[in-house]
This record gives sequence, C-alpha cells and structure tokens, in this order.
Amino acid sequence: MNKPFSIDKFRKGITKSIPGISAGFYDPKTWISTGSYCMNFLISGDFYKGIPLSKVSVLAGESGSAKSYIASGNVVKNAQDMGIFVILIDTENALDEAWLHQLGVDTSEEKMLKLSIGMIDDVALTIHDFIKSYKEMPEADRPKVLIVVDSLGMLLTPTDRAHYESGEVSKGDFGIKAKALMSLVKNIVMSIANVEIGLLATQHSYQSQDMYDPDQIISGGAGFVYASSILVSMKKLKLKEDEEGNKTKTVNGIRAGIKIMKTRYNKPFETAEIKIPFYAGMDPYSGLFDMFESRNLLTKEGNSYIYKFVDGTEVKMFRKRYEKNEKGILDRLMADYMQARLLNPNIKFETVTVEGEEDETIE
Repeated sequence: MNKPFSIDKFRKGITKSIPGISAGFYDPKTWISTGSYCMNFLISGDFYKGIPLSKVSVLAGESGSAKSYIASGNVVKNAQDMGIFVILIDTENALDEAWLHQLGVDTSEEKMLKLSIGMIDDVALTIHDFIKSYKEMPEADRPKVLIVVDSLGMLLTPTDRAHYESGEVSKGDFGIKAKALMSLVKNIVMSIANVEIGLLATQHSYQSQDMYDPDQIISGGAGFVYASSILVSMKKLKLKEDEEGNKTKTVNGIRAGIKIMKTRYNKPFETAEIKIPFYAGMDPYSGLFDMFESRNLLTKEGNSYIYKFVDGTEVKMFRKRYEKNEKGILDRLMADYMQARLLNPNIKFETVTVEGEEDETIE
C-alpha cells in the first residue's frame, strides 16, 4: 500500500534552503485608520480599517490634495495611539514639527524617528538596513512599525545630483528614477510580507490629457503602482461652505476627492469626497452621508431622508442632522450597514459617485 503523500518535508526544506521564500498566507493583522470612516471603508470594506501593516500603500495626488494631511498626520497619529512606532521619512523638507503637533502627532523619540532624506538610494538603504535588523530580533521583541515616505516624487537619483552639480539641470535621468522606484517598492513588498511593518508613501500626480482616460497620471512610472497593494488617487477641490454647511463665495477649506485605484480588500474605482475645513480640520464622518445616499440606502421624502434599519425600524431626519451625526445616527448607520453585509455577504450596492462643482467633478 502506498504511503499518503506529505508535503511537510518539501515545505520545510524549500523555506530553509532558499532565502526570501516563505510558506503560507500573511493576511494583514493590523489596520490603521485614515481618520475618515468613508475612506477606510472604500479601501478595506470596513469603516474602522484603513492602512494595513505588512503591505505597501500609496496616496497619489496633486499638490494640496491632503496627501500629507492624511499620511503624515492622521495615519501617523492613529498609529501612535495604537502603540505603533513610526519612521517618518521627509523628502520635501515640509513636515514642520509645529504642523505635526497641530494634527496630534507625537514627535518624541519614544514614538517617532523622523528622517530627512533626499536621495532614493539612501531611502532604499535605510529601509533595507532597518528591516534586516528588525528580522534579526527575537519575534516576541519586535514592535509594530509604520514607515511613511512623504513623498516618493521628490526623491533624487545620483544622475539628478550629478546634473545639478554640473549645471546641467535640464537633462533627464533616462528613466533611472522610475526603475529605482520600482525596485524600491518591489523589494519592500516582499521583505515586509510576513512581519508587522507597513509602508505608506505619497506620490505626485498630474492631470491627464487623454479624453478617453481622464484619471490623473501618477508620476514616477507604473512599476511601483503595480507593486503596491493599495493605491488611492486624490484631487484638490474647493470647499465653499461655512461652519453650518451653508454655501459661501469664499474658499473655507479643501474638498479632497478620492478614488480607490487599487485595493485587494474592496471593490476598486469607487469615489468620494472628504471635506477638510480650515477652521476645524477633517470630520471623520465627512462623506458618509453621500456614500449612504449613493448606495440608495437613504430615501428622500420632502426635505428629509429616511433610513430603514435591518430590524425594520426607521429614522427620518434632515440632511444636516445626519451630517452632524446627531444622536450618533451615523455610528448607528455604519453598524447597521456592516450587520446587513454580515447577514447577506452577497448583498450588492451601487457604486459611490459624488459630484463636485461643475468644472471639478470626480467622474
């Protein structure tokens, strides 16, 4: 009688004999909120999960679209609140300590290592050395770590530096930077797959001139885009509202238009808008009302909106009362929504599409 086939010997042998190979699955165990329940859900399918450790995530957008606000502000603060150590790599010389303090970030050495690095080779070497020393630690002693690079777009190659020093600043780098970025991200993707380290990077983008593909073009080549697990495209829109939500002629903040270009945890290509008023900062509930309305979960009746809970009860309120989360209504809606998905995993809702001003619509 033949012995039953066993893979155990092969599994142990291959993982020991070939460096860089590991067996099994490494689904994210730790998630860090972006500070926006709506953005969290569009990324992960959960209102309380945003950026995962053990993966590479990228926020790409034009200048002023709130990339740094979310990456170096909200995500770093929320990571620190969870006891996660942060390595913040500033390539733009733009992350002032006073600004980070305003966003609630703890800049003490016990909570953060802040580095200013301009060369892409130096960033790659720094991260490589850290991960190597991290893996040499006993597993029980390894802390959870978030590495934030703000931003990839400002990193220089040795060719850039040589051209600058020789006065030939107009010359290109012959695609060296795109290849270096791709190599950086691809190597990090594999090296953090089975440890509690996450990489969150920001990147620049510019407006597409292709009428058939209007999505913003992310600079730096497509290699790192393919390698990342999560990619969010961000666009800066004007917020012309006062504190009560009334329309104004003056600009009182930013409407950050977001589009989930890539995710493995929810349906991609969904869009939303998050309001960030200058006078108050971002409300974590911003965008939720539009999200629920776009999913046909709110029924308009006159000037009010009706929501029907899973248990059959209903609530009827004005839009502004929903948006202000009066009586914790949005918390109740989020919990009910997740319960509905739990009861019926195959439930389908329409795609979120939120329109902005006539000349600034997120399609």
